[in-house]
Amino acid sequence: MRLRNKPWAEEFIHAHPDVILPNPEQHKGDWSNVFGNDHPIHIEVGTGKGQFVLGMALQNPNINYIGIELYDSVIVSALERIVEADKPANLRLLKVNGAKLQDYFAKGDVNRVYLNFSDPWPKARHAKRRLTHESFLAIYENVLIERGEIHFKTDNRGLFEYSLVSMNAYGMALNYVSLDLHANMPEDNVMTEYEEKFSAKGQPIYRLECQFRKQVGA
Repeated sequence: MRLRNKPWAEEFIHAHPDVILPNPEQHKGDWSNVFGNDHPIHIEVGTGKGQFVLGMALQNPNINYIGIELYDSVIVSALERIVEADKPANLRLLKVNGAKLQDYFAKGDVNRVYLNFSDPWPKARHAKRRLTHESFLAIYENVLIERGEIHFKTDNRGLFEYSLVSMNAYGMALNYVSLDLHANMPEDNVMTEYEEKFSAKGQPIYRLECQFRKQVGA
């Protein structure tokens, strides 16, 4: 994905520290203080332009959502959306690297991780960059509650098959698998920008829900 430079993005981001938290590491283990409640926290790693995470926050006011995106030029679009929606109280953004979640979340801070239309990194030598690689699964496990969940959507068949194998090899329980989500789409499904684009072209959307198993001896 080619990122367009937006010279105004940095200033706009700094103008909204109540949405994009400037020092998220300070809230590790204490996110209830940020939201003012003890509601479950769901995070989206690679939130893009924010359509999904905003839609979920509006649909589920008793769940707290955090969208994670690294690049100014992308996260600023999500910020614009959120500002236009009057900044839902149960939604925040972090401009951080998803590979460093443990810097910002303690074990049990997060109830669910969403991965939507992640970069497939199709070349074999780039497998470790895929967000469903075992190294990333270990990161998610270390911030999720016991038996926490990952919900994953993609239009890329190769990435979906790889993810099924990776999660199964990690010992996760596959609770739901769909090879064509829109053939029997749940009423509460919130679409991402990519999902709208690809499904409009007739491409199947693949989705899975998986869960970490209870650790032996826990």
